[in-house]
Amino acid sequence: MTTALAAPHHAAVEAGRSALAAGGNAVDAALAAAAMLTVVYPHQCAVGGDLIALVRRPDGSTTAIVAAGTAPAAIAEVAATWVEVPRAGAGSVTVPGMFAGWEAIARLGAVLPLSRALDAAAATAEAGTPVSAGLARALVSRADAILADPGLREVFTRDGELLAEGDALVQPALAGSLRRMAADPNDFYAGEIARSLVSTLRADGGTHTVEDFAGYRPEVTEALTRTIGGAEYSVAPPPSVGAILVGVAAAGERHPGAAELLEASVRGAQARGAHLGDPAAGPVDLEALLSLDAGPLTGPGEPRPQGDTAAVVAIDDDGYAVTIVQSVYQTFGSGLLDPATGILLHNRGGAFSIDPASPAAIRPGARPPHTLAPAIVDRDDLTVVAGCQGGRAQPWILAQLLPDATDPATDLDELLGRPRWVIGDRDLGHDRLTLVTEPGVVPDVGERAEALGLGIAAFPGPADEAGHVQLVRRSRTAGVRDAASDPRADGVAVLVP
Repeated sequence: MTTALAAPHHAAVEAGRSALAAGGNAVDAALAAAAMLTVVYPHQCAVGGDLIALVRRPDGSTTAIVAAGTAPAAIAEVAATWVEVPRAGAGSVTVPGMFAGWEAIARLGAVLPLSRALDAAAATAEAGTPVSAGLARALVSRADAILADPGLREVFTRDGELLAEGDALVQPALAGSLRRMAADPNDFYAGEIARSLVSTLRADGGTHTVEDFAGYRPEVTEALTRTIGGAEYSVAPPPSVGAILVGVAAAGERHPGAAELLEASVRGAQARGAHLGDPAAGPVDLEALLSLDAGPLTGPGEPRPQGDTAAVVAIDDDGYAVTIVQSVYQTFGSGLLDPATGILLHNRGGAFSIDPASPAAIRPGARPPHTLAPAIVDRDDLTVVAGCQGGRAQPWILAQLLPDATDPATDLDELLGRPRWVIGDRDLGHDRLTLVTEPGVVPDVGERAEALGLGIAAFPGPADEAGHVQLVRRSRTAGVRDAASDPRADGVAVLVP
């Protein structure tokens, strides 16, 4: 059996290799890589964050795991006093869904115990790992937050100075938590870890309780699947933005061309603001999302993510395929790291709205709209598994790539190296919806953006904001074919026989 695996850090890929060598499959490899990323890429993902994933099993079924965290039951007590949902601190923290998401993924086909992946990640956290270039840049970008929080300061500074590239990042408290989770999975939501996280959140003004943690469950459901031309797209349902990806991709299939794809993406951005929310907490118009039924953009937009997300993708010859996209939302999330557990908490709740008429309205137990958009696409003989870092731009980033990725003649490394464009507002540092292009993007895109009244800007070169995409591909007749990791990041893609 051959397995293809791609992730944004070499240590994560090596953890996946180790799981395969121990007899694991693509599910085990992806989980091992995902757990390791929380240790070596803490600015992008942490156990105190969320994940959304897809698992394809040998019988052909595709399951979505929506491990998006829920707002505390008592959130209304403080939300009534807000002018805007906080972007940092305890008010931005929902119950972290990531660990429950890993458990749900493991139940869908892992052959190794999840404790193996947790123990391996714990060993790295305890022994230390070199600070990567990306982590070093992230520390500088959020230096004020790092220095202001006792937990972050303890982990990411030495003698009062920020850790620099190549320094040893040692996380003994996190190692202890990972080992407790390996020994007793209930500890995270109903034990010592939960009590410690709640204490830290309440000390910062949060309304979280141990009951909020104990009551958390991820959603495990059938993937949202639609046929577009000759391809079948499988994505996660709302509150994931996957439906927007399907809508944009469908528009691109009907009217091929970069300019047409841009126009569909603008409608997608408007539909997201008008319709995306948590169907478990209020009405969500799924058909409006899929058809890109444009409504007015609501609210001031979301803050710049700055490296919020990490994706792991894997596929094997036995028929398992996995894409896990996990996140702390903004760099270092809420800016709160619980010193006792070493766990960094995300700020995904910052995507809620205080407008009670919004589908993203903050409510007790609600999940915020999610930027995470894992995808599996089948066309003829090929299956492509994709995951992306790219904030709110994930649907248009993936829509630029997936049609060609399902062409067997396309070289995946060449595809990921092509120049891209994105649209956004506050998430890209602009005060209105703006097209931002990498050098080499076809002129048609800029011309259509001007006709649509968008702002126009450019990146000086390949940019993180254009996404870090991970791809693996398999032929149902020829087996695993190839894997690729985005050159904009420090990722690795391997085929493991």
